[in-house]
Amino acid sequence: MKAAGCVFLLAAVGVTAAPPARFEERVLATDLKGGYQVVALDMNRDGKPDLLALAQGLEELVWFENPGWQRHSLAKVGARPINLAACSRDADGYPKIVVAHGFANEAKNSAGIVSVVRRQGGEWTVTEIDRLTTSHRLRCAAVDGPGKKIVVNGPLTGPNAERPDYRGHVPLVYYRPGEWKRTLIGTENEGVMHGVEIYDWDGDGRDDILTASFSGIHVYGLGKNGQWKRTEIAKGDPGPCPKCGASDLAVGRAGTARFVASIEPWHGNQVVAYRQSGGAWTRTVIDDSLVDGHTIQTADLNGDGDDEIVAGQRAKDYKIYVYYAQPNGLWKRTALDDGGVSAAACAVADLNGDNRPDLACIGAATANLKIYFNVGP
Repeated sequence: MKAAGCVFLLAAVGVTAAPPARFEERVLATDLKGGYQVVALDMNRDGKPDLLALAQGLEELVWFENPGWQRHSLAKVGARPINLAACSRDADGYPKIVVAHGFANEAKNSAGIVSVVRRQGGEWTVTEIDRLTTSHRLRCAAVDGPGKKIVVNGPLTGPNAERPDYRGHVPLVYYRPGEWKRTLIGTENEGVMHGVEIYDWDGDGRDDILTASFSGIHVYGLGKNGQWKRTEIAKGDPGPCPKCGASDLAVGRAGTARFVASIEPWHGNQVVAYRQSGGAWTRTVIDDSLVDGHTIQTADLNGDGDDEIVAGQRAKDYKIYVYYAQPNGLWKRTALDDGGVSAAACAVADLNGDNRPDLACIGAATANLKIYFNVGP
């Protein structure tokens, strides 16, 4: 499968053939050393999504203003920032940004600082709210229904984990904006918990929290009794740890079927899709050629009603691929970027107001940030 343009997946029920989307590139920066995350967020209250970028080699957050994409320095947060999320806004409309910094893969070397960046008196200020070893993934979730969101913090490992197998249970926690008190969701996941995805899994109008870890793929849902319930979706890659389980995940739809897309194992080589069949989720590897796979997204890029899978790798030749569902049950792979960005993360948003989803991807080794404007099929 390593050079396949089409690879077998699941029967994509109701999928119709449509041409792939076309994209036009724009480079926004080439000096984001250790680029790790990009987030689409309206920073200046003009109703347009800007791009907020975080790089492990920079102590400051930077943002790029839509539509001219001018660069601005936001705030100095400290060494080794790793993730951010903006789940609420102040009364003046500016976002409150929660950022995790002081990160290291091994718990004994990781401060795990969590801070709030907000605009006060015309200046952006940084206020520490917590320290949780290896704080790594920050996400927004409306677990109580539409409205006020919580900030989910998924550390990479447990507090005593050590390489190579990082044994131990990993805490999953959250903060309510304004209170900023750490509240535990659960500690069931083991080893490395690399991926956190927010999605209304059971369709009850409230967000659930999906995790990808050495334990596999699980969903945490908040019951009406206020208790969290963890449910297994899949075990992920069956290999021995630390190359086991799942690394990153996203949920999409192809035809009438929901699917879960995953990179496996941790920083792995496989793009995997799961489809529910008879109550179980069937695992199918659709590509096994990635080197240090590190980001996965789903979006309907060509306007046919079916979600595509976008996956990127950080190492070797630097690739970003798009996988299109086909009527015959195959998925067709196309290259979005062939060698230009070592994709640590990508974000999906309509960045130019044409009602098509665009992509922005940030590179680790390549230290760059690119927009891929979707110009249609």
